[in-house]
Amino acid sequence: SRDELFRVVHSPKVVMSPGRRMSTPTRTVFRGSSGELVGKLELPSDAPTAWALFAHCFTCGKDNSAAGRISRALASRGVAVLRFDFTGLGESDGDFAATGFSSNVEDLVCAANHLRDQFSAPAVLVGHSLGGAAVLAAAPQIPEVRGVVTIGAPADPFHVVGMLGDVTPVVESGEATVSIGGRPFRVRRQFLDDIAMQPQRERISTLDAALLVMHSPVDQVVSVNNARIIFDTARHPKSFITLDGADHLARAGGIGFKAAAEALVGGRPTRIFRRTGGRFQRDTLRQRPTDPAGRVNRPARIP
Repeated sequence: SRDELFRVVHSPKVVMSPGRRMSTPTRTVFRGSSGELVGKLELPSDAPTAWALFAHCFTCGKDNSAAGRISRALASRGVAVLRFDFTGLGESDGDFAATGFSSNVEDLVCAANHLRDQFSAPAVLVGHSLGGAAVLAAAPQIPEVRGVVTIGAPADPFHVVGMLGDVTPVVESGEATVSIGGRPFRVRRQFLDDIAMQPQRERISTLDAALLVMHSPVDQVVSVNNARIIFDTARHPKSFITLDGADHLARAGGIGFKAAAEALVGGRPTRIFRRTGGRFQRDTLRQRPTDPAGRVNRPARIP
């Protein structure tokens, strides 16, 4: 499926000459599930060969390293990318405490509608962590989607409850303030109720698009077993790429997301570096399409 994704985003292929500069991200505002959403458009220097939509991780935002690096890497290969803040986060309107997984999915559909109305509908959806679960859920509602990419995504959105820690019982009784990434967020019981009722396995099993699953085998936040479940549940065409040595934020010597981005856009074999025993060791990012068990998976072709 990675080969199929390449065909989606590289036809015709855009060759970037040395020293060629990318355009500055363009701010865009559109209507979301509850108020206005603010996003950034990463545009290639030439006319885009395709459009993509990026969904950030839980409580992160459009300006985190994953969103920026993946978007810029795709733009460097001629693919325009929209990344935006979900409702209640960053520059977007809304109350985070009143949002949930369903509103994230609705925001993605609104973002796709915005691209369709103003530019061109997204052919590829890319999501990091809970954003990966969200793009899997949103894909059936965006008919133009031909490829979905998940990075460190949970197989079930309910996995995020583990981030609430000891305050989960308090949230279950009504509402509580939770510290995530050193920042306070108000979370209500409706958030838990919403993610508990998501038919995610059914969505994955009926996904009508090429799927690329990217995950680190040493991810301590969302274990690689989630990638196995997603991969085994999905139909062909599908592929898996392991981000060796990277943590959940895909950091490995500071360039984990660069490695993920280059693998996604089909660059030359990428090497990532991780510090071990006081020295930097070199690991080769697995470039051949495989499943989480390491078996080579021959991608199927789709129309």
